[in-house]
Amino acid sequence: MPDLAHPDLIDTHCHIDVAAFDADREQVLGAARVAGVVDLVVPAIAAEGWDGLLALCRRAAPAWPRLHAALGLHPVFLERHREADLVVLERRLGEQPVIAIGEIGLDHALPGLDRAAQQRLFEAQLAIARAARLPVLLHVRKAHEEVLGLLRRHGVRGGIAHAFNGSLEQGLRYLDLGFRLGFGGMLTFARSTRLRRLAERLPLEALVLETDAPDLTVASHQGARNSPAYLPEVLAALAEARGLEPIDVAARTSANARAVLGLAP
Repeated sequence: MPDLAHPDLIDTHCHIDVAAFDADREQVLGAARVAGVVDLVVPAIAAEGWDGLLALCRRAAPAWPRLHAALGLHPVFLERHREADLVVLERRLGEQPVIAIGEIGLDHALPGLDRAAQQRLFEAQLAIARAARLPVLLHVRKAHEEVLGLLRRHGVRGGIAHAFNGSLEQGLRYLDLGFRLGFGGMLTFARSTRLRRLAERLPLEALVLETDAPDLTVASHQGARNSPAYLPEVLAALAEARGLEPIDVAARTSANARAVLGLAP
C-alpha cells in the first residue's frame, strides 16, 4: 500500500455489513481507519439487511471510520424485493439516521433482469428520495441515458453515480444534475486505460473515492476480497492519472463527498 500522508479519506461506497466481513469486520474497519479513512458510507442491497446495517452504523468506535447508512433496494436483486418494502423504506427514514437512498438504479448488463420492474422500483425510490430530500447512490450499468432522463424527470437532490463507467459527456450531465462520480479499484489496473482517461478529463470537483468492498478490488489484491483499507491505492491511481499530489486529490474528493452527502467535517 502506498505510504501517503492524508488523514482525511472518505469511502463513499462500501458493503462492510455483508457476510464476507463477518469473521473480521472490526479488524477491517480498524485497518481502514489506520489507512486514513475517516468516513465510510454503507449502502443497502435489500430490506432484509436493513436492520443489521443500521445497527452496525450505530456502533461508533474510536478506532473505526464513522459509518453512515444508506437504505435502498438494489436493481440486481429483484427477486428479494417486495412492494411492501417501499412502505417500510419511507417509514424507516423517519425513524433512523439515513444519509442517502441507495443502492438503487438500473442494470441492463445482466441478462434476464426485468427492465420494466427495475424501472418501476427505481422511480418509486427516486420519489421517496425527493420527498425526503435525500441524495441517492446509483448503480448503473449500460443504462446511463435512461437513468439521466429519470433523474431529470424526478428532480432528486443529487447523489453519487457509483463505479462510474459512462462517457465524458454523460459524466458532465450527472455533474449538472448535482451528482458526483465514484471511482474505485478498477482505476488501479494498468489495463483500465479508458477509465484512467475518463478520470483525467472529468473535472476534479466531479470525483469521489470508493471501494465497493468486498467487490471490485484493487490490482495489488486481484482475486481477493476488497477492503476499505485499500482506498489509498485508489487515491494514488487517481492522483497519478491527473498528475497531482495525492494529498491534494484526497482533500478535493473528500470535500466533494461531504458536499453531496451532507457530511460534517
